[in-house]
Amino acid sequence: LHVGLKGKGWGPGDFKQGGREHNPAGPTYKDFATFIKSVPPGKPFCFWFGSQDPHRPYERGAGVKSGHRLEDVTVPPFLPDTKAVRRDILDYYFEIERFDRDVGEMLKLLEQTGQLDNTLVVVSSDNGFPFPRGKATCYDAGTRMPLAIRWPPRVKGGRVVDDFVSLTDLSPTFLEAAALKPLSEMTGRSLLPLLTSGKSDPARDKVFFGRERHANVRAGNVGYPIRAMRTAQFLYLRNLEPDRWPAGDPPLYGDVDEHLSIDGSPSKQAVVEHGDKPDVKRLFDFAFGKRPAEELYDLSRDPWQMNNVATESRYTETKAKLHAELDRYMIETKDPRASGKGAEFDRYYYVNYVTGNGAGKPVEAAPRNRAKP
Repeated sequence: LHVGLKGKGWGPGDFKQGGREHNPAGPTYKDFATFIKSVPPGKPFCFWFGSQDPHRPYERGAGVKSGHRLEDVTVPPFLPDTKAVRRDILDYYFEIERFDRDVGEMLKLLEQTGQLDNTLVVVSSDNGFPFPRGKATCYDAGTRMPLAIRWPPRVKGGRVVDDFVSLTDLSPTFLEAAALKPLSEMTGRSLLPLLTSGKSDPARDKVFFGRERHANVRAGNVGYPIRAMRTAQFLYLRNLEPDRWPAGDPPLYGDVDEHLSIDGSPSKQAVVEHGDKPDVKRLFDFAFGKRPAEELYDLSRDPWQMNNVATESRYTETKAKLHAELDRYMIETKDPRASGKGAEFDRYYYVNYVTGNGAGKPVEAAPRNRAKP
């Protein structure tokens, strides 16, 4: 198997500590064209394209310059609807379009070399919406992401699948596509049966996910552990350390967008710096305030997850059922949080943010410029 990488591969981490000479995603190549030329005739290949788009920082005003209009932006209700936020979202759109163009160029190259229809192509993201109450959260804006798969010999095109899948399903999918058996320790399930059968899988009626430490943004370099479960109608979240700040310690709230600054994200800046205003205070609390131990959202009534119904009596039975299912999954997957050993997550070596004795380095605020509303 001929393997290659362009851009961001496996990370964050130090692969050299594991005895590797290069990133686990493969040796780095200048671009996909260079990689394709290096593949020996008839040899199978695997290429990882880790684009930095649409990762912050963005070029300010790029979205408007590219021809997009502020009035065409859909602003989620958890963000203030201002010109600054709309411009920020347009800059995000611009980077998505640039990524789309790059993927299109690689697909064209595969077509030109006669390999397009015999190549399994998977396009997805590694996190959600890079805005307050998005990335580094377990709300839909932070966990729901695009997934497109193309493999004409095996997978019929033009189909939209509503079953719940997870990125953990990709590794066993790739192995099975290569006629290999997925490893026993993999918790994901191959997507090939779902893709090739043309049918939905009744067992894919829910998905489990969670988070621990995203960055060194809290005293002691600790994380904000969450375990979550999503069904078609409900999102259930369990915040395991509710006394911690979910978006990072004030005043930086570094789990949101730019770790070391406020003004690196105009949308974050708009919420933080205007959080004392009556029309923004609620949005500030949504993005940066502390959260209860349990959250439950009825997506049939509240698709943006703005109204926590965990304490409402009419949802008592539903919450109990989801609570039990999440407990079962955590025990089944040997989650340390299920056995009282979750603190070990906060002691794991954290690359780039540790001192010689393993303690977290303090982070300092970057200079701030006030956002224009």
